[in-house]
Amino acid sequence: MNQQFTQLKKAIEVFHSYGITLIGQHKNADFIEQLRMDPVFVNGLIFELEYHLQVIFQEEKLGTVHTPKDLIVLLFNIPQEN
Repeated sequence: MNQQFTQLKKAIEVFHSYGITLIGQHKNADFIEQLRMDPVFVNGLIFELEYHLQVIFQEEKLGTVHTPKDLIVLLFNIPQEN
């Protein structure tokens, strides 16, 4: 549980560095249509999350990610190695 909390804190910092707040409806806003992010910046966000959290997202699952909430859910569904 502590590790998940630490990862969530780091993820929130990365989202904030991209100007994305995770409060209210912003967490459910579509990256491209509602947050008006260029796909290049979405890929940069994903890269930053992978780098800072030392995880690797599966490419086929990234196709289902459209909102910050989707990305966080995907983050916590990655199997943790002990």
